[in-house]
Amino acid sequence: MPTSPASDADQTERLAHVVIAGRAEGLKFRIVGGDTRAFHGRKVEAEPLTLGAHRGVVAYDPSELVITARAGTPMAEIEALLAANGQMLAFEPPVFGAASTLGGTVAAGLSGSRRPFSGALRDYVLGAKVLDGRGEVLNFGGTVFKNVAGFDAFRLMAGALGCLGVILEASIRVTPRSRAETYLAFDLDSEAARLRVIELMRRPLPLSGAFHDGERLHLRLSGGEAAVRETARELGGETETDEIWAALRDLSHPAFDGPALWRLSLPQTAQLPRLDGHLAWDWGGSQRWLAADSVDTMIWDVAAAAGGHATLFRGGVDQVFQPLPAPLLALHRRIKTAMDPDGLFNPGRMYEGF
Repeated sequence: MPTSPASDADQTERLAHVVIAGRAEGLKFRIVGGDTRAFHGRKVEAEPLTLGAHRGVVAYDPSELVITARAGTPMAEIEALLAANGQMLAFEPPVFGAASTLGGTVAAGLSGSRRPFSGALRDYVLGAKVLDGRGEVLNFGGTVFKNVAGFDAFRLMAGALGCLGVILEASIRVTPRSRAETYLAFDLDSEAARLRVIELMRRPLPLSGAFHDGERLHLRLSGGEAAVRETARELGGETETDEIWAALRDLSHPAFDGPALWRLSLPQTAQLPRLDGHLAWDWGGSQRWLAADSVDTMIWDVAAAAGGHATLFRGGVDQVFQPLPAPLLALHRRIKTAMDPDGLFNPGRMYEGF
């Protein structure tokens, strides 16, 4: 339930004071919510700036399809509140533990299996309150989906891993839950499955997930009862439970086991050369996962040649994200300087030097 504005002001003032004092002392900060995504990105050596106490739902009216909550609010609380009102987060964000928070979810910018069918996390962020590197509180966007006033700076927070500022609060658009869901499995190899899914996605079917674990194709159907029932009857396959989709969401499925886990974001029709390791895919083929025994940075070249990019999702220490062309890297630096001129927040989390 919403908490008092006074508690919000007190927490915001506390965080601003810590940042201003730290800036004066030349400190750097590692932003910590639930700390469930510490593995994602490069390692940060800095003073912890904790947001666990900055929590609570600020506003939620189910009829408005928007929820606003503070960054430290556990995702489990948000999703339970939405479920009690027959609603959900359509972008199905990965959750890496009970301590996972809203701020960390937005900062990571990761979307789940519904991404190609419902949209990405950044499409659902309507506004954000951010503490910048000067200790100033900035308000971006709003709580109205068609709000087009000003630059969409709040969407820069999605996927920035906290490098641009401390997310204090976020407003997220929500959607009604599907009335029915069915889960199907098919014995198809990876390439045959990918081609079949491409054909299925050209039709107005109630698809909400298409995942290949390296051996079998798994489809999820979500929507009205009649549409789901008729589509399942047409497609056939073996009916299964939602267990595999839960494992896919938090990346605990065996397909992701390995010392190094690469995430490749590619055009759905992109062909890849044979790579060493176990290859699985999600997003109907647009997101490929490669579980490998060692780190081979050749994958960055492979991904770029296929029209996409790669991230060393787990198992990386130094370079993790796809190297950027010089003009794009310069743009990143300009944005970082504008939001965090002294490089206080999560230094080096994405790229060396900022």
